[in-house]
Amino acid sequence: MTPKERWRALFAGSKPDRAPCDYWGTAEVTCRLLRDLGCPTEAELWKQLGVDKCIHLTPSHPRATEDTWHMQSLFSIWQIGTAKLSYGDGIGVYEEAVVHPLGDAQIVADVERFAWPDPEEWDYSSLRAQCDRWSEYPILIGTSEPFYLYCRLRGMERALADLIEAPEIAEAILERIFQVDQGIFRRVLDQVADYIDLVYVAEDLGTQESLLMSPRLFRQFLKPRMKRLIDLAHSFGVKVMHHDDGAIRPLIPDLIETGIDILNPVQWRCRGMERETLVREFGRSLIFHGGVDNQQTLPFGTPEDVRRQVAENIRIFRDARGYIVAPCHNIQANTPTANIVALYEAVQEFN
Repeated sequence: MTPKERWRALFAGSKPDRAPCDYWGTAEVTCRLLRDLGCPTEAELWKQLGVDKCIHLTPSHPRATEDTWHMQSLFSIWQIGTAKLSYGDGIGVYEEAVVHPLGDAQIVADVERFAWPDPEEWDYSSLRAQCDRWSEYPILIGTSEPFYLYCRLRGMERALADLIEAPEIAEAILERIFQVDQGIFRRVLDQVADYIDLVYVAEDLGTQESLLMSPRLFRQFLKPRMKRLIDLAHSFGVKVMHHDDGAIRPLIPDLIETGIDILNPVQWRCRGMERETLVREFGRSLIFHGGVDNQQTLPFGTPEDVRRQVAENIRIFRDARGYIVAPCHNIQANTPTANIVALYEAVQEFN
């Protein structure tokens, strides 16, 4: 089976020839793998590792200074100032927001005066050609992560306080973000829904121990618009991947109600995210994506530890609607190449 056929088998409720697998890694890790494994392109890397890579594509924006599939991370078009901050004694770099253009907004009129992007500004003309290039792989186009973007527009502390202290500001900003996301989704789906498999309707609402906001606030500010985007994707026959870090167990019933198809990244070392419990309580409703621990096992374990965990995951998630083997978030730069290779070799070994 091709990678696309494996993913689509799960979507159809049937069993593929083996568990599909995906790759998420930082730019530093991908560059190192290309070098260490002697692969001239990422396409060759996926083939060598046997990765059923979900290909993330995006329309372009003429004013964007970044090149990313997260449309909400085109910080330049949202007027968000960033700085590149190194970590781990310089082994990697992350881009962090340091200028929040709506940080001083006091009233709704301040929000309305902001130069919001227009969905018409994006260039959708190359999407079919991009899809043709990756015809054997599952394809994702269209991303929405509104509270993630809200925090960078407003500043995280102010954004969280708004939900209680300034709900009218929160509603105004989130509605404008939604209008942009919905406009982009509709244009993408109108043009290439028959080519693609997924859109990405996500958030980052969990810490290691708990949620960033209560389920009540999630239902008030985020859930209704999230459901509208998911319903739009489903109306075109396109599935939805939902990414949510950390200890999000209390939100999973609400996420299922919105209609998500895939739950990523399954950080099972976080409180309440035990794999067996997730399968028992939610396995009939969800395809799980991730679950190979990148906090301890991948960076600090042995190749045998990694193989053992992949085997555990395939066994545990066998009773779910489906399982796609992948790291539980981006593989970090302190992860040995041997452990990454072991992850994908184990997918071939344990089925």
